[in-house]
Amino acid sequence: MIVLFHNGIKSLKYRNTTLKEVFLCEEKTIQKSLYHLSNLYPNELLIWCHEKLENDINYQQMTSIFHHQLIFSSYGCSSISNNIGYVDQHCFINVKKEVQYPTWMMSGDIGGAYASVIQQSKEIVNISQSFGLYLSSFTKLSMPKGLLCYSEPKLLKGDLKNAKIEVEATTKSLFKFVKKHYKIQWVFILFFCLLYHQKKIYLGSLWLSLFAKKQTGNEITFKHITVLSSKEQIAKKDFKVDVLIPTLGRKEHLYNVLKDLSKQTLLPKKVIIVEQNGVKGSVSELDYLIDIWPFEIDHIFIHQLGACNARNIALSKVTSDWVFFADDDIRFEKDLLEKSFSYINMFGISSFSISCLQKGEIEHNKTHFQWSGFGTNASLVESKQIKTCSFKSEHEFGYGEDNDFGMQLRNKGCDNLYIPYITMLHLKAPIGGFRAKVHPKWEKDFIQPKPSPTVMAYNLKHLTNQQLKGYKLLLFVKFYKKQSIKNPIQYFHYFKQRWNASVKWATNLMEYEV
Repeated sequence: MIVLFHNGIKSLKYRNTTLKEVFLCEEKTIQKSLYHLSNLYPNELLIWCHEKLENDINYQQMTSIFHHQLIFSSYGCSSISNNIGYVDQHCFINVKKEVQYPTWMMSGDIGGAYASVIQQSKEIVNISQSFGLYLSSFTKLSMPKGLLCYSEPKLLKGDLKNAKIEVEATTKSLFKFVKKHYKIQWVFILFFCLLYHQKKIYLGSLWLSLFAKKQTGNEITFKHITVLSSKEQIAKKDFKVDVLIPTLGRKEHLYNVLKDLSKQTLLPKKVIIVEQNGVKGSVSELDYLIDIWPFEIDHIFIHQLGACNARNIALSKVTSDWVFFADDDIRFEKDLLEKSFSYINMFGISSFSISCLQKGEIEHNKTHFQWSGFGTNASLVESKQIKTCSFKSEHEFGYGEDNDFGMQLRNKGCDNLYIPYITMLHLKAPIGGFRAKVHPKWEKDFIQPKPSPTVMAYNLKHLTNQQLKGYKLLLFVKFYKKQSIKNPIQYFHYFKQRWNASVKWATNLMEYEV
């Protein structure tokens, strides 16, 4: 392990922990020193640390944090202003500092990555910017290419109050960062949001950002890096999976799912089926469940409709170490679970979603990546991670329950990867059986909420203040084209009324959540 110490402006020294020797640095910037060390020690784990935190490095946790070579972690004060939320509404912005949390927003206070990863930063190492911005820029470009990036509190031991050393990027740097990593219209959106919400005018920062060169990361690749987690491997005989399937009126399709499961080279232990039928006095139509299957079937028949409720009932029945969130209209090959098992050991992960496309759709993702979503029809999660998670009733019959569940996992320190190497077919079968039209409580209101209160509930729970305001602006602009009021002033008041109605209903839904 090589540990590079710096004072926030320039590198000072580095320590070879194997040889127990210390060397002085000669490079003019911290990033150049880090890049130089990556070439000097191409197989080593490289750690950077502010000199004030030298005695707080948690050396004992380094092996478990960097358990394979595609992990990039840091901790401390982010180099990016919270105002980035005006232009980016993804989950990677609202970082939970108490747990390992997926984010590209890196800190120069303390962090680490393998030398083979740092070598890929050649494209940006000579750009004039702070060390923290260099790190964030590199991870922003690298996350879509398979680098797993985290805020990691375990990098430090003891009292963490000292982990706030790095100075937040200036507004000028923020504008340049946005121009380099987002489409050009976002710098104007950032300018307007700062003007409207903070009453500040940054004409100079806006003008200078227009000359910043777009960063593409075209030279970045991790294909040469072999991933194999050093975590304790799960033996195939010990890989126990429960399959969770809510169903409603798709008897034939569910049967095909069960047949696919019965052909698995690595069989599930139990299949939990929650069948819904809203007709009082009705009985189950799934007569084939009494047949002999190579796994246990736990069948629950209920009259209450709603996927959130059904999945919560199924979650209470889970007894295996892993849960496969499935659907009643998917098809897959016989090696689905065995492939999943191999990737769990390879990445050392506790949650991932797999490719589940409709017929004719093409999987454009060629590598794994940290996903901002969660697939309730195509995900495997370690059971211990879901003990305090549930599908919230405020999303029932609406939108957002899957992403909300994914956020619950992230907020407790469980990242979710997207694995395109494993595939399923999503039939999107026609809805069968009895269906009662859902009438939301706000259906007869004179002012209809915008966006849907189920969507607003997700936003209120998981977005930062800046993200929520940025989302509001985008919705305002997009909706203007689709509605009949063309007078800007009248439209502004009308939109505000609908937004406030959505906030009111979303808040009510969350308060009554059981």
